[in-house]
Amino acid sequence: MSIDRAVMVFAGSMILLSLALSQLHSSYWLLLTAVVGIQLIQSAFTGFCPAAMLFKRLGLRPGTVFQ
Repeated sequence: MSIDRAVMVFAGSMILLSLALSQLHSSYWLLLTAVVGIQLIQSAFTGFCPAAMLFKRLGLRPGTVFQ
């Protein structure tokens, strides 16, 4: 799996998890959805993604976006 795909899987998982938790516990979990969305937009413009840096340290191979 490349870093690009791992970032997409991680972001999608966090969004689905926060939506589930907002229904089960508190609507404040929707803030996690907002943070993930803001981070995705920010990384699209700057190329800086903390999750990509983490996956790189874990040894995943680079993709075409995050290297």
